[in-house]
Amino acid sequence: MPINIPDNLPATETLSREKIFFMTNATAEHQDIRPLRIAILNLMPKKIETETQILRLLSNTPIQVDIEFLQTASHVSKNTPVSHLNKFYTTFDHIKDQRFDGLIITGAPVEQMDYEEVDYWGELCEIMDWSLENVFSVFHICWGAQAGLYHHFGIPKRALPRKMFGVFPHRIELPYHPLVRGFDEEFFVPHSRHTEVRREDIAKVAELEILTSSPISGVHIVGDKSQRLFFVTGHSEYDRFTLRDEYMRDLDKGLPISKPYKYFPFDDIGAPPAFNWRSHANLMFSNWINYCVYQRTPYDLAELEPLCIKKG
Repeated sequence: MPINIPDNLPATETLSREKIFFMTNATAEHQDIRPLRIAILNLMPKKIETETQILRLLSNTPIQVDIEFLQTASHVSKNTPVSHLNKFYTTFDHIKDQRFDGLIITGAPVEQMDYEEVDYWGELCEIMDWSLENVFSVFHICWGAQAGLYHHFGIPKRALPRKMFGVFPHRIELPYHPLVRGFDEEFFVPHSRHTEVRREDIAKVAELEILTSSPISGVHIVGDKSQRLFFVTGHSEYDRFTLRDEYMRDLDKGLPISKPYKYFPFDDIGAPPAFNWRSHANLMFSNWINYCVYQRTPYDLAELEPLCIKKG
């Protein structure tokens, strides 16, 4: 089964060219099944690019998924046309009385600010609190993961001496967890961040467990023991050239930036990087959709059990 996305979404052209199975709302209305309802709170500046990246990964299962794109009402995006946002996005006020099988909260380029200084922090906290009662499983990415760990469990983010930037080797710590089912013993993940969450802070919270980590880039996937909340510090959804584009952007701005770790062949920025994280990115998202959402979420979302968080 495909993902169900809004009619005329810009991502449809790319997904069609890549032979990815999707259907538009007009077609999905004729399907007599109960699809999964997944909301995506897109906090990234280049929203159209992020939409395509995440939809590409959510499409890789036999389960039909209806997508709802969310934006914050308390922050105006400067990098995405208003016409696109008005056509394809809604705000929390319009969906807060609804329930969803899953919610994805993306990263955001605000990690060097204190959480409380982010102009939409109050709204994000409201959405995260709402998700505990109205969403079966929540998948937090990069800054979204740090924000979720801080808000729900009081885990601080720590500044790094330099940007964690590149493609890093990772290992599995909980090999029988459903989210990492089928992962190789070593797999690769892109990271692009100035801050981190530390193992010793996570260890203080009994409700959390570390699923995967890297000897270089540190903690990668954290989950709560109910297997309904996931916090992923990397960017497995990135395309082949996303890190290259970020590197060139920082160079153009005159920011201190090193070449992405183990990304350009022979450190040659003109050489196409190997896309060596794609299979595990697909596997992680399909495992989440299948094992952590589809096989556990109630058929009738009115029967959704609230998730009670026990801190410490």
